[in-house]
Amino acid sequence: MTASLIACGINPQKSILFQQSQVSEHAELCWVLGCLTSMPRLRHLPQWKVKSLKCPGLKHLCVRVGLFTYPVLQAADILLYQSTHVPVGEDQVQHLELAQDAARIFNSKYGSFFPVPQPLLSSTKKVKSLRDPMSKMSKSDPQKLATVNITDTPDDIRMKFRKAVTDFTSEVTFDPEQRPGVSNMISIHAAVAGLTVEEVICQSRGLDTAHYKLAVADAVIQKFSPIRQEVQRLRGDPGYLEKVLKHGVEKAKELAVPVYQEVRKLVGFL
Repeated sequence: MTASLIACGINPQKSILFQQSQVSEHAELCWVLGCLTSMPRLRHLPQWKVKSLKCPGLKHLCVRVGLFTYPVLQAADILLYQSTHVPVGEDQVQHLELAQDAARIFNSKYGSFFPVPQPLLSSTKKVKSLRDPMSKMSKSDPQKLATVNITDTPDDIRMKFRKAVTDFTSEVTFDPEQRPGVSNMISIHAAVAGLTVEEVICQSRGLDTAHYKLAVADAVIQKFSPIRQEVQRLRGDPGYLEKVLKHGVEKAKELAVPVYQEVRKLVGFL
């Protein structure tokens, strides 16, 4: 993960990269926020609902507490650093709203302390699955052809896009409601090429969907190949990655400890 983030352009000299589990204040603040969060509020969140529906048999026997309360931990991750803005995908907006609610409830009870964080959405708000364009692309998807990884080889990427679900209309048009598969291809193409949807459609005029999928694959390969090469290079230097994480933990704790100490005072732990 560290190698991938750096390869994608995160500069460890300007950003703090660290393992969350090495900063205990995340889990401790999660407990405080959990005491202010109701169970009905968590039941409305999408991750819980989706996982529950996929669970065979009785939900209470196979869906775990960790999944149920994970959004509270996400809220703690955000509020612990008194974040004002958070880059999120469209599917995470509801989880950020939980963080906003947690900040408001805490401030109402203990006095103004946490900023209410706002979302930062990119033009590509959600990337859909290549096998089910009605669902988001997810690294945990059991269908290996559904997800493109930045470390995939060019051959793997071409195969995944060649087998991507579209429809029987040959023209390349953008209509997320009626043509979700092709529209997903266009959104991915626009994102990796730095183009607008209109520019992508103009460039693709005359291509049928089969050939267009290969054009999208080539655009993704062009974007991901240097990243993949950098990931491989960084993985060959584990000492550097460990140094980045060690330094990141130190910097993160410098920020997290005083914030959580103040939280402890406000709620009466000290």
